[in-house]
Amino acid sequence: MDSCIQELEFSHLHIPVTINSKFLVHPSSQTPANQSPHHSLYLSNLDDTVGARVLTPSVYFYRSSNDQTKTRDCLVLKRFQDALGEVLVPYYPLSGRLREVENGKLEVFFGAEQGALMVSASSSKALDDLGDLTVPNPAWLPLIFQYPKEEAYKILEMPLLIAQVTFFTCGGFSLGIRLCHCICDGFGAMQFLGSWAATAKNGKLIADPEPVWEREVFKPRNPPMVKYTHHEYLAVEERSNLTNSLWETKPLQKCYRINKEFQCRVKSIAQGQDSSLVCSSFDAMAAHIWKSWVKALDVKPLEYNLRLTFSVNVRTRLEALKLRKGFYGNVVCLACATSSVNNVMNDSLSKTTKLVQEARVRVTEDYLRSMVDYVEVKRPKRLEFGGKLMITQWTRFEMYETADFGWGKPVYAGPIDLRPTPQVCVLLPQGGVESGGDQSMVVCLCLPSSAVHDFTRLLSLK
Repeated sequence: MDSCIQELEFSHLHIPVTINSKFLVHPSSQTPANQSPHHSLYLSNLDDTVGARVLTPSVYFYRSSNDQTKTRDCLVLKRFQDALGEVLVPYYPLSGRLREVENGKLEVFFGAEQGALMVSASSSKALDDLGDLTVPNPAWLPLIFQYPKEEAYKILEMPLLIAQVTFFTCGGFSLGIRLCHCICDGFGAMQFLGSWAATAKNGKLIADPEPVWEREVFKPRNPPMVKYTHHEYLAVEERSNLTNSLWETKPLQKCYRINKEFQCRVKSIAQGQDSSLVCSSFDAMAAHIWKSWVKALDVKPLEYNLRLTFSVNVRTRLEALKLRKGFYGNVVCLACATSSVNNVMNDSLSKTTKLVQEARVRVTEDYLRSMVDYVEVKRPKRLEFGGKLMITQWTRFEMYETADFGWGKPVYAGPIDLRPTPQVCVLLPQGGVESGGDQSMVVCLCLPSSAVHDFTRLLSLK
C-alpha cells in the first residue's frame, strides 16, 4: 500500500462495563423554563430534518494520572457533573425533551422528567487493553449508554444529552456522549462541549460566546417557495445491488489514515486533468472516495443514478439572514451530486470532482431557504438511502482542542460504530495528545468483506 495511506486495524474485543449509577443533572440555577409551566421552544426546519432526529454518539478517552483511587473517580465524576449543571443554565434547552406538535413537527418542552442524564460506570479493563485508541472501534459501544431495549432512533421524550463516564482499572476514563442533533449541528455541539470543558477546567461558568437560540430566524416563508429539486431528499427506488451489498450482509468497518501529501496529490491529479477546474481538497477526495467505493462494490446496473451527499456549513454564506455570534442550532444544508453508475466508474477524476464542487457551490442562502420550505411542505419521514453515499466531515471540528476538561486533550475523540448506517463515510481529523499537529485524516466507512481488497487498492491509486 502507498506509504501515504495506512490501513488501520482495531481490536475485536469485549469490554465488560458495570453501570454504577444513573442520575439527572439539572441547571444549577433558574432558567426561563422554570418561569413558565408551559414553556416551549421552536425548532427550525433545519433542526427538524429527518436526518437530525438522532442522538449522535461520540467517545473521548483520557489517560490516567498517578492517582488511581476510588476517591479520584468520585472527583472526576463530580467535576463533570458540577460543570454540566453550571453550563446547562445558558444551554438550558438541552435539559428539555422533544415532542411532536402539528403536522409532526418537533418542539422542545420542559416537564417533570427533564435534565441531562449522567451515568457512572466502571470496567475491569485498562485502557491499554482496548488496542489502538486512535481508530474508531465498534467494540467501544458499551461506553455509550443506551436504555435496555431502546427503540432505534428514538428521540421523543428522551434526554437530549446523555453522558456516560466509564472508569478503567489503570485510572484512565472515557466520556461517552449522545447529543441530540435537533438541538445543534457539529459546530454547535463543539461550542457547547467547549463551554462544558472550560467550565470544568476553570471551576466557574465559562460561556464564550454566550449561547443564542433564536431558531425563528429560519422560519419558512409564507407561502413556501421551493425553488430547487432537492435530490438529497427524494425517494429513489433502490434498483441497484447496493442494498444487498451493504444492508443484507454484515459489512466490515474499515478505516484508512491518509496523510496531507496524498490529499494534495489527489487534488493535483483532478486539476491536472482539467486546467479550468478550481476545487478544494475535499472536493477531490470526496470524488476519489466515491469512485473507489462504487467500483469496489461493483454497483449495477450501470445506468442507475447514484447520489453523493455531504453537509455544507452555510453560516459564512448567509447574506439577508443574520445570525448572532453564539447561535448553536443547525445551519448546515445537504449538498447532492448525482451521476450514473457508469459515469462515476469511468469518468475522469476531474469530471467527478467537478460534480462535487458544483454541488457544494450550489448551497447558498437561497438554496437553504428553499430547503427549509421543502421540509415545511413535504415533511420527509424517513431517510432515503437509494443509490446514496453520505460523507460526513468531522475534520472541520476542533474536537481535541475543545474537549480539555482539565486532564489535557483526549487520546481519541470521535464516533464509534458506522455499521448501523453502512452508506455513511466519516472523515476524521488525526488528533489526540500524540498527533503533534499531524494534518492526516482518517477515512472510515463500511464495506462487505468481498470489496475490501479492491477498495483499498483503488483508494491507494493502484
